[in-house]
Amino acid sequence: MHILNFETFLIAITLLTLTPGLDTALVVRNSSRSGGIDGCITSLGICLGLFVHAVFSAVGISAILLQSAEFFQIVKWIGAGYLIWLGLNSIKAAFKGIKRMDTGVHHTVTFNAGRSIREGFLSNVLNPKTAVFYLAFLPQFIDPAHSAFMQSLTMAAVHFVIAMLWQCGLAGAVNSAKKLFQSASAMAWMEGLTGTVLILLAVKLLSSDRPSGTL
Repeated sequence: MHILNFETFLIAITLLTLTPGLDTALVVRNSSRSGGIDGCITSLGICLGLFVHAVFSAVGISAILLQSAEFFQIVKWIGAGYLIWLGLNSIKAAFKGIKRMDTGVHHTVTFNAGRSIREGFLSNVLNPKTAVFYLAFLPQFIDPAHSAFMQSLTMAAVHFVIAMLWQCGLAGAVNSAKKLFQSASAMAWMEGLTGTVLILLAVKLLSSDRPSGTL
């Protein structure tokens, strides 16, 4: 493994992974929707998106996002629009849940692996902050004497493992809480809350011109 200051990279990427953000909100939202497996498959989609950013960073495509304000804005609007769509779906599901409580009807959302992995993957790939973060962060640990492409993929793989462990643990915790407090009302409120958070994250994405360190 030819990565400069690997210990520093490992500490930094772990801290950034643990920082609450879009990934956390989406995993919590989907775990509350149809269980811990939903959250874990969503996490898999999110983490697969990391390799896309690593490849873009290695070949310099992310540099276009950094240099072109117009392209950055277009990608940012697409990503934010997708988050708003997810958030509105959650809020809609919450209102349906409250309505079912009034009629005494309870409904569990059926788990769909394709839907979960697609939501996670698209939310990550369509986030220009992650793309530009990879462009700014990964080169600090690249050894120029070796393949930048392979080193970028290696760092993405390390990030993949850390993020999967953290997000699947989070999904399990949400699922346990769901079983402990099995209440249609609590689930509806959780769905509505996470939907609102997703929309707020989209607004934050739109209001910031350049990415911060948080993924």
